[in-house]
Amino acid sequence: MPTQKQLKLGAFMRPTSLHTGAWRYPGAFPDANFNFKHLRRFAQTLERGKFDAFFMADHLAVLNMPIEALKRSHTVTSFEPFTLLSALAASTERIGLVATASTTFDLPYHVARRFASLDHISEGRAGWNIVTTSNPDAALNFGLDEHMEHGDRYRRAREFFDVVTGLWDSFADDAFLRDVDSGIYVDPERIHTLAHKGDFFSVRGPLNIARPPQGWPVIVQAGASDAGRQLAAETAEVIFAAGDSLPSAQNFYRDVKGRMRAIGRDPDHLKILPGALVIIGDTVEEARAKRATLDGLVHYANAIGSLSIALGVDASRFDPDGPLPEIPDTNASKSARERAVNLARREGLTVRQLAQRLGGYAGMAFVGTADSVADEMQVWLEEEASDGFNLNFPYLPEGLEDVVDKLVPALQQRGIFRHDYEGSTLRDHLELPRPGNRFFDRPPT
Repeated sequence: MPTQKQLKLGAFMRPTSLHTGAWRYPGAFPDANFNFKHLRRFAQTLERGKFDAFFMADHLAVLNMPIEALKRSHTVTSFEPFTLLSALAASTERIGLVATASTTFDLPYHVARRFASLDHISEGRAGWNIVTTSNPDAALNFGLDEHMEHGDRYRRAREFFDVVTGLWDSFADDAFLRDVDSGIYVDPERIHTLAHKGDFFSVRGPLNIARPPQGWPVIVQAGASDAGRQLAAETAEVIFAAGDSLPSAQNFYRDVKGRMRAIGRDPDHLKILPGALVIIGDTVEEARAKRATLDGLVHYANAIGSLSIALGVDASRFDPDGPLPEIPDTNASKSARERAVNLARREGLTVRQLAQRLGGYAGMAFVGTADSVADEMQVWLEEEASDGFNLNFPYLPEGLEDVVDKLVPALQQRGIFRHDYEGSTLRDHLELPRPGNRFFDRPPT
């Protein structure tokens, strides 16, 4: 077993690159979002690179940007996550499979059943990314005229988590006897009826599927607001954080893990993985040229659409060559708005410059050689700014293969990333404990 702290690596797949110019890059697969053969190849490549998890984000609205931006975007449409990950479970053996499911536009019983099924199908490789869904346009697809208030979304999410995990604990691990001689299949004394009645949900239970192999699928969270940080401190085992500067990442790391200590949770039972775009070249200059080519493929209509989403307001009415005006508080994602505003203020960007930055990929990026990027990642790990990264690839397949074939060996040479999987479940990969059953802590005497 390695004694040095090990880097954890997730792959942000939506199901392909988040960069809006990625599908146009020379040699990229433009149809990758809906080509299962390509997606299977990507997952198997990631597994060859010993990645912890394939993360399938979700998107519940298409008409959330101007049509001029929409017609050029590859990021707003993709397969339904559970369908895709169930298929990938049969095509892979070790890599974790993490899906997003909304606590605002779904119901606990559905979510509990789907993730329990995925965990069984994959033999313990499932993870649930809990999102409250910040996009107001999603509400219009679920019978609502307006989005639920930010505070209400997080209160609902907290109760949603309690119900889902309670349903996963419906059956004791030894509930299913399957005794052919006696004809007893399940022990009724080892079944718990949840009988939950709360502010948002009334759920009797029990769940109609055995307890997941991992006890619970791994709990993932991505909120950066104060409410999101608190929810993560109380419930999450992985945070897909927004990458920024090293000092701000260290502050986030200390804050969330400090909140865990305050409520009695072990901080090692949470892995903080900032998102990062990775572009590898044989030289730093080559890597930067790849980034310039990639960003140059983003049309301004997409850029201003991305800025509008980040700010929660229509940015097309702003003076493109003027400074970003004051942005009023909205019901959209607070953390996304703050990141965009802070970036504009910090670097003195015009609206056009900010839009172009956000229109391609707005988050943190590692651009350089395999060795230079590995050095940067090691600093983040050792300086307690992260426990690893949730990587986004600039274009596929080449950008992903550069990471697996060049960056991963550089990380392995430094002793901070595995040479092979040491366990079979996602919890094994992330060094997370299997949760006990709250209703059946020990067998009856």
